[in-house]
Order: sequence, then C-alpha cells, then structure tokens
Amino acid sequence: MTKPESAGLDYDVVISGAGLAGSAAAILLARRGARVALLERRSDPAAFKALCTHSITANATPVLAELGLLPALEKAGAVRNEARWYTRWGWIEPSAAPGPELPYGYNVRRSTLDPLIRSRAAETPGVDLLLGHQVTGLVQEAGRTVGVRASTPEGEREIRARLVVGADGKDSPVAKYAGVPSRQHENARFGYLAHFRNLPLRDGISHAWFLIPDMAYAFPNDDGVTVVAVLPDKKRLPAFREDLEGSFLDFVRGLPEAPDIDSAERVTKITGTVDYPLHTRKATAPGLALIGDAALTGDPLWGVGCGWALQSARWLAEAVGPAAAGRGDLDRSLAVYARLHRRRLAGHQYLAADFAKGRPFNPIERLMFSAAARDGALARHMHMFASRLIGPLRFLNPAVVARAAAVNLRHRGAAGRPTQA
Repeated sequence: MTKPESAGLDYDVVISGAGLAGSAAAILLARRGARVALLERRSDPAAFKALCTHSITANATPVLAELGLLPALEKAGAVRNEARWYTRWGWIEPSAAPGPELPYGYNVRRSTLDPLIRSRAAETPGVDLLLGHQVTGLVQEAGRTVGVRASTPEGEREIRARLVVGADGKDSPVAKYAGVPSRQHENARFGYLAHFRNLPLRDGISHAWFLIPDMAYAFPNDDGVTVVAVLPDKKRLPAFREDLEGSFLDFVRGLPEAPDIDSAERVTKITGTVDYPLHTRKATAPGLALIGDAALTGDPLWGVGCGWALQSARWLAEAVGPAAAGRGDLDRSLAVYARLHRRRLAGHQYLAADFAKGRPFNPIERLMFSAAARDGALARHMHMFASRLIGPLRFLNPAVVARAAAVNLRHRGAAGRPTQA
C-alpha cells in the first residue's frame, strides 16, 4: 500500500460510514487525488439501511450522474419518482400539468442502492473499503482531529489522516467524539413503514397524503415493491402500541382514494420509530467534516435524507478535494464547505423543523397548497421545491405568491357564481 507523502499519515482522508454519503464522498475525493480509507462497521458488503424513505429527490440526480450510477440504477429497476399529493383542497398533480418533462430522482430500495454504491466505491482507485471497522474514538492533537481509533477484525487500530469525515448517521459517534454540538428539534409525529408487492397506485406514481397533522405516502420502488409509510400525530401512538399491524392497515385503508392494501402482498415486517427528532450540527471542526444525516437529519416525511446525503458528499469533495490531497489550505476549504452547507440547507431545515411540530398549515402554506391544487403551473413550482431544486426564497418569491393569491380569488369567484340553467 502506497502512503501519502506527508509523514505519519496512513491516508489523506478517513471516512466513517460506507452508506450513501460516505461511499459517494470516497469516490469523489479519490477522483480528486486523495487516498481514502472508507470504514464500515458492518462486515457484510451487502448491508443496507432499512429505515428510510427509499427515495432520492431530484436535487441529487446530477450527483448520481457524476458517480456514473444512472445506468446501473435504471437497470436495477429504480423508478423515476413522479408524485401526486393529496390535500383538503384536492390533489396536487405536477406531472399532469402541461409543460416540459419535470426533473426527477429515483425511488429505489436501500437493499439495492447501498451495495451498488458501496461496490462502486470499492472499485474506485484510491479507495480502500475496510469492512468490520467501527470507529471507537478520535485521535486529536492540539485541538485538531488527526485520525481515528477503530475496532477491527484484527483488533484495535489507529488510522491517521489529514481529514476525518463523519458519514455515520443521525446519532453520529464521530460528531460526539469530536464534541460537535447538536441542536435537536422535536418531531410531533412518529412513523412506521412496510414494503408491499403489487400494490395498485393511480398512474403508477408516488402518492403523499397531507392530512394535517397526520401524513402518509406510498412510493413505488424497484422489483414491483412499494414502500408505504404512515406518519401520524403522536396522539395516535397508544393505539399503534396496542395493535401495530391493525392500526397501520386501518390508517392506510382510511386514506382518501386509498390504495387497495388488502390486495397486495406485504413482503417485509412493519418497522419504524416512535421518536425521530431532527438534528442540526455544525458541518465542520478542525480536521473534521460531517456529511449526510451526521450533519443534518431532516424530517422523514419529506424524503430528503438520501438526496442531501449525496449532495453534501459532492459539496465536500468540491470544496476540500485538493486540500485533502495535500495541495491547499484544508481549514480554509472546510470553511467553504461549512458555508455552502449552511446556505443551501438551513432554510429548508428551518421550515421542516417548524412543520414537525404537528401544527396546522400556516396562512402562507394554505395559500400555496390550495392554489397548487387548482393551478398546474403552481403544482409544477411546488414540485421544484419538494424536489429541493429551489430553496424557500425562490419558492415564495413575490410573483409566485401573487399568482397563488389570484388563483384562489378566481376560484372563490367561480364558486360563488350561480349555476346557469
């Protein structure tokens, strides 16, 4: 094994976690000349994350293209994720509105996706995939992270690197070992999901139900399997604890235009969590960066985690690639990444954390959702925001808000006119 030129370094970069964010970062950093150790605590190369929306928003499609994964995903049967959303004003249907093809991401089970991207990382020159390596601590000198300590099949090991990356999930041990503070936002909903085969959905596309405060969605995935998730208000939790299967199925049966879940075959057990707070952390510390859920854990009802995992990996590689390989100022590069991460995601997270309180729609949300159910152009605009291709400021720009108000005024006027004989 050839080591970097810097004395005392085993690698340029050590990444803890070989899921979406970690594997993507390993590939992209190695392509920029860094020697990368990609550590995965599990020993099975086919291991995958089970509790997930199993959906990649369209904002991450360019990252998948850069990674060279689009042909493999299409071949594996990943489903382009068109969607329609139920509201009390009717269905919002972006794909039914006139206009060019909308940008799309993919629905794909993590049992398909995780091994695919991990194997692509392992095949990338400059990446060493180290399975069965669990980070147990950080090596720090003068307030700076300079490596990790890991439990391995051969015993304890210290791995030194110029940069340590935490891609180890919402409870990130790397962040905790580094003392990175975490801001937690309460989630007033809990969630359960299961996979069904041959579940009929109108037009074969994703459905989401905004039943405020309750939520639900059904996402068709690869191999004819659909992920069905319910995210009720916590006041319903006692009933679910008493009878999980019965409560889950009854909830789905009660959805407006509910899919016929009784005609489908359930192929996994019902899994979920009764407490899933949102986490926000500073994305960097001296010698250290956080990506994916380790930096920011969003509300699962929006299905943004996979997309932001891939995007944050790309932002990190673009910001620190040369410096991580010893050709620049690493601290300055990490500051660039931290600013970009905050600028791109802080607004989204603020709105998600507020909505996670389980409150009713506020006036601006009522305006936008009701108008989008009545106007195709606004439905398409909402698709761009839901896909995280635009931020809150562009979503709520004055011209769009004015159009939404005009749409609703016309609707009220039409509703108030007498019917002509």
